[in-house]
Amino acid sequence: MKINYPIACIPGILLLHVMLTISVLTVKGQPVPQNKYGLPVVQTTAHYQQLVAADSNQALIDIAAYIPGIRTDIRYATADNFTHQVLYPYAAAYLRLPAARALKAVQEELNRQGLGLLIFDAYRPYSITEKMWEIVPDDRYAANPRNGSGHNRGVAVDLTLVKLQTGQPVAMPTGFDDFTEKAHHAYPVSDTMIAANRQLLRSVMEKHGFLPLTTEWWHYYLKTYKEYPLMDIPFSGI
Repeated sequence: MKINYPIACIPGILLLHVMLTISVLTVKGQPVPQNKYGLPVVQTTAHYQQLVAADSNQALIDIAAYIPGIRTDIRYATADNFTHQVLYPYAAAYLRLPAARALKAVQEELNRQGLGLLIFDAYRPYSITEKMWEIVPDDRYAANPRNGSGHNRGVAVDLTLVKLQTGQPVAMPTGFDDFTEKAHHAYPVSDTMIAANRQLLRSVMEKHGFLPLTTEWWHYYLKTYKEYPLMDIPFSGI
């Protein structure tokens, strides 16, 4: 006969077992701990590993190792960024497996045109988004922690095009993290080559499942971003 005990009557060890079982059973669903804004944020490596064990698509992939020939210039590992502070302990670029696969397809298509990708940023721990907001509390220029960012989900990437022969970036309307209207996709560009470069990057990224951010020509995120929780795992915990 099955007896349903009130939780208060369950012995301590058994209660711990029950709670751990519930955690494991629901880790692929929604019971991710909420932060002070009520957002579910994965905050421990153990929890992240549980997610990956339940669904391999949750894995964060080192895209520099995964995508042959891809180049990186991780600005937030240096002071050469809009905050003028070093925000990452070292340069790293991670994306969820489906985003990494899609970006690999982008790289392969561009390679056939003598071009490649240069990555400025990819997965960003949620705590870094909070720090950015403390420095620049303006949602035109930084993600509001109350909402989180596609970068925190591991499915957004900041990037540009480079020429394969030289490794040099092609001309774009602005530099990276230029927070003016000139960086908007709709901004009219008189130089036809620059306009074509911006459009080429957009068309190839969209072809492979990414969406553009209207105010930043360099920022793209996976259409299925809602399938991935916000993360606050440091690079060393991946």
